Amino acid sequence: MTSSSALDRSEWAARLAEVTKTQEGRTVTIEVLDETYGDNSEVERLPFSYADYDHKDDVVTIGVGGNSMRYPVVLRHLIRHPIEVDVVGQAIRVVDQEGTTTLLSFFATDA
Repeated sequence: MTSSSALDRSEWAARLAEVTKTQEGRTVTIEVLDETYGDNSEVERLPFSYADYDHKDDVVTIGVGGNSMRYPVVLRHLIRHPIEVDVVGQAIRVVDQEGTTTLLSFFATDA
């Protein structure tokens, strides 16, 4: 994914709402790629709940879990002051103003 595929800021909320509608419940991973602290896995194979962009607070929120007895609590991952949002294939990529990249990947099928 390159920056040339990044969505226009005016499209972020609608595109993330569309992904939420079509992908809710699918299994995902969330990875944070940071030059200073290295690459870290934040979420491994949890059910996707939602993705949202709040223009007032300038934050992308990704929620996982909260949809079953196995995962009763919604965990939220916040990306403050994003500068790029891409939705490509089976992934959402968000880059914040410090250059940290958050990558949410959907699994092709859930068993």
